[in-house]
Amino acid sequence: MMLMLNTHYSQAHEVVLPDQLVTNPPLMITPYRDGFGNWCSRLEAPAGRTRISTSAIVRSNGIPDPVVPNAVQHPVWELPSDALVFLLASRYCETDLLSEIAWKQFGTTPLGWARVQAVCDFVHNHIKFNYAMARATRTALEAYNERTGVCRDYAHLAIAFCRCLNIPARYCTGYLGDIGLTPPFGPMDFAGWFEAFLGGQWYTFDPRNNKPRIGRVLMARGRDAVDVAISTTFGPNTLAGFTVICSEVPKP
Repeated sequence: MMLMLNTHYSQAHEVVLPDQLVTNPPLMITPYRDGFGNWCSRLEAPAGRTRISTSAIVRSNGIPDPVVPNAVQHPVWELPSDALVFLLASRYCETDLLSEIAWKQFGTTPLGWARVQAVCDFVHNHIKFNYAMARATRTALEAYNERTGVCRDYAHLAIAFCRCLNIPARYCTGYLGDIGLTPPFGPMDFAGWFEAFLGGQWYTFDPRNNKPRIGRVLMARGRDAVDVAISTTFGPNTLAGFTVICSEVPKP
């Protein structure tokens, strides 16, 4: 098994209690860093049931995701080399099949932040969230046509549109609690959002929620969900269940 269940190294300075993987039965876990810089783990699970868990405390500054309306869009020739891969088609983001749709829908919108926000607004309204309709194989084009999905589908479609419009976009996975929201809260799960390269840096966008949120905990970044899968297994297996808890720790 290959696992991505650790806090991203870019948030290491905010980790109060480190997240260490625990397995039952106890197994040897080998850490490594993948080509995108994500912290990963690998292990060999024996026949029978294996339980994998982790927990951590991460400090939040309490500030919502930044909104920078004047962040500019760079011409492709000005982009740093490491951003270029995030302009290309990937497993779940078929830019070749969505390019005409993207330019018809967004070609007249202002460049920069406003264009990415226009993409998020469209995707947020175009897709209806339906956890029961989650499907691991759904691509951005299928999400566009089916108009249903979960957070990863929102992110994939927005990423594909941004790339079609020559804006580098990369997929993010992690935890997103309900800090600052009004109850009742929905069931917890891992969260998917994306980052767009504008004004010389990467900014967070979340077409599923489509508003700044507090307390994101990033685990991994990549081209799409393939690169940041929580677990990748080799050999027959069955997911018996999983639980995600992301909540604010009361101050002492």
